[in-house]
Amino acid sequence: MKHITVLKEEAIQYLAIKPQGIYVDGTLGGAGHSKRILEELKGGFLYAFDQDQFAIDYAKEVLKDFDHYEIIKSNFRYLKDELEKRHVKGIDGLLLDLGLSSFQIDDVSRGFTYLKETSLDMRMDQHQRLTAEEIVNTYELDELARIFYVYGEEKNAYKIARRIIDARPLRTTMDVVNICDQVNYKEKGHSAKRVFQALRIAVNDELTVLEEVLKDAVDLLNPDGRLVVITFHSLEDRIVKHFFRDESEEDPVLKRLPVLTQNTSKTEVITRKPIYPSEKELLENSRSKSAKLRALRRR
Repeated sequence: MKHITVLKEEAIQYLAIKPQGIYVDGTLGGAGHSKRILEELKGGFLYAFDQDQFAIDYAKEVLKDFDHYEIIKSNFRYLKDELEKRHVKGIDGLLLDLGLSSFQIDDVSRGFTYLKETSLDMRMDQHQRLTAEEIVNTYELDELARIFYVYGEEKNAYKIARRIIDARPLRTTMDVVNICDQVNYKEKGHSAKRVFQALRIAVNDELTVLEEVLKDAVDLLNPDGRLVVITFHSLEDRIVKHFFRDESEEDPVLKRLPVLTQNTSKTEVITRKPIYPSEKELLENSRSKSAKLRALRRR
């Protein structure tokens, strides 16, 4: 199973790595970004987070020629706590690549795919209790519909939720796909894409985790430190875009004072518009087509 790192060189560019700096890869995955960061560090150190043991084992092999890093088996929502345990009070950069690793998608047993029949799992952390199977078989109608509508932007959320409840118990991915086929037969693209996205986000609490880590990251950044985030769907990108905007705006009270001649916010957005994969990358890796990169700098 081959993993192709998305926006690798662009991420390194916007991290503006200081050779002696302390960096965090919050989403180790296939270790493509971590490897490039380590190649730039000369005396610096990298902390890499992942909760997936397969990803960690895979990454150790990719990074076997380096020794100035530590892999932390944890969700990046615990970034601040884990760094405090290691007496790290400030970092020079944090990278978050919010996409699924190719080996997670391609490993049928993980339940992320809507193209093959497998168990309804979708857990990033295999030790976690909540699965997609539990959600589709136990959640009430309104909550199921809310998940599909809010997390998947699925316009037929209520109809799909109603049919799921009528068809219980559901055990496999194809049980859900067949229902989506019945409801979304007129839709372009795969009928279950949005529902599977919604279930994955719900299982892993992805949006709440993202909001938490963004706040912690700004607190941890040293002066001139960078926060670089790669998103893959509109919900994530909207959270990042609005957070960056809010963090970089001037205090509305101070802004009205005539004596101030410069922005008083503690951060600035350094990507006026999102950065997209190049045409070359799109040709080499079709899974990169929805990727967007945004970057923030601590003043």
